[in-house]
Amino acid sequence: MDQPIGELSSRMRDIFRMVVEAYIERGQPVGSKMLTGSVSLSPASIRGVMQELEERGLLTHPHTSAGRIPTESGLRLFVDGIMQASVPGQRERLAIEAQLRDRPIEQALDAATSMLSGLSACAGVILAPKQEQRLRQLSFVPLDRTRALAVLVGVDGSVENRVVPLAPGTNAAQLAEVGNYVSARLSGLTLSEAVARLRAEMTERRAAIDLAAAELVASGLAAWSIDLDQRPLLIVRGHANLIEEGTAADLDRVRKLLEELEDHQEIARVLEGARDAAGCRIFIGSENRMFALSGSSVIAAPWRGSEGQVVGVVGVIGPTRLNYARVVPMVDFTAQALTRMMES
Repeated sequence: MDQPIGELSSRMRDIFRMVVEAYIERGQPVGSKMLTGSVSLSPASIRGVMQELEERGLLTHPHTSAGRIPTESGLRLFVDGIMQASVPGQRERLAIEAQLRDRPIEQALDAATSMLSGLSACAGVILAPKQEQRLRQLSFVPLDRTRALAVLVGVDGSVENRVVPLAPGTNAAQLAEVGNYVSARLSGLTLSEAVARLRAEMTERRAAIDLAAAELVASGLAAWSIDLDQRPLLIVRGHANLIEEGTAADLDRVRKLLEELEDHQEIARVLEGARDAAGCRIFIGSENRMFALSGSSVIAAPWRGSEGQVVGVVGVIGPTRLNYARVVPMVDFTAQALTRMMES
């Protein structure tokens, strides 16, 4: 925190709080006349306090004749030292919990992300461990003499493609034979289980297929399994919430944010930064390199598995002027609800 809250007089603190709250509510610069009536000071006195707050780096004005808006340092001071967080209402709590009830985990996470996005009017995000893929079907499309495209279909309908190298002399008939064997004999198993079963049957000579091609497939499935296991599941929902009414003058920032949300690998890295947090962690604007250009904020909290270990992170991404007092406890409650779901 650049400016300790204790260094502000009570008058400065009150004016600063009102400016930030008005800016968060309306998204427009706040002038002295807007605060007249809310505080027993003249517009001239209010302007004097605003000027002092600006000199301290807590407020700024986008245009010469415009009112003030909080700087990123000002928003950080407000969030850490002034904001009074509100508890999510019963309707919001029930709505979030309903999305996690009696669903497969990935469906529950997807639904919870969409619900959190809708309630916060931001983009909702969840980072979670990837559920190990279960095999339904495996097929190959030869590309040339040294490569083939392996197409893996999971029992959940997901499709993964990967180019695999071919051993010299491997032909299309051998690949088709191995693909048919895997689909018929190993369907329903996880990739690691399928690899173990395939290699056991090869060792025991119970696999009536070309052993060289089968070993190629087993090695490929083993690497595929490790890759999928290390790749986290990232769900991003609610892009449309960021294009809200009144952003016509702010379209460049929104466009940059929408572009940033397409980089799932970088978003995952941002969320990883909240894994060790005791509760919600808040990144405001340029405090996070990824969202510095769009001037966006991230609110994220870790959620835990049945043994108390951190297994994922849930949060929202939105403009720096989002309603922190309302959204922070909402994200925190969602993390707690996810933890309870994992414990049940």
